[in-house]
Amino acid sequence: MKDSMKKGLCFGLTSAIITTLGLMVGLHSFSGSKLVVLGGILTIAIADACSDALGIHVSEEAENVHTNKEIWESTFATFLAKFLFALTFIVPIFVFDLSTAIMVSVVWGLCMLAILSYAIAKDEPGSTWKVIAEHLAIALIVVVVIHFIGDWIAEAYI
Repeated sequence: MKDSMKKGLCFGLTSAIITTLGLMVGLHSFSGSKLVVLGGILTIAIADACSDALGIHVSEEAENVHTNKEIWESTFATFLAKFLFALTFIVPIFVFDLSTAIMVSVVWGLCMLAILSYAIAKDEPGSTWKVIAEHLAIALIVVVVIHFIGDWIAEAYI
């Protein structure tokens, strides 16, 4: 796979997993509403995919080492990865009650992050498991912190 596509794919998938899970967990913690969580997922899939794609585009341009084609490949790969993968979190919302859907989504997201982390780390020197553990730990910290922030919002303002 071309480096420009790999960069966009890895960035988009990682962002889709962490931001979508964080948003879902936070919205569930303070609203308990399927409609609110569903709206959040759709917002992430569209607005954040555009934002991340533009972010990677500008970042690649700022390096002054990539061709215009490589920059656009990274841009489109980021958008598609973020948009499409964020949408996968909708499925559990329709299949399960909200609390179960959140748990299924967390497991789904963490499994996919572990697979992505393995694919990245297997070709690099050092411990593959250390890289996987590091990425999963960061994602779990985000999910736990956002859960407690959602609980705090519910207690303080609702």
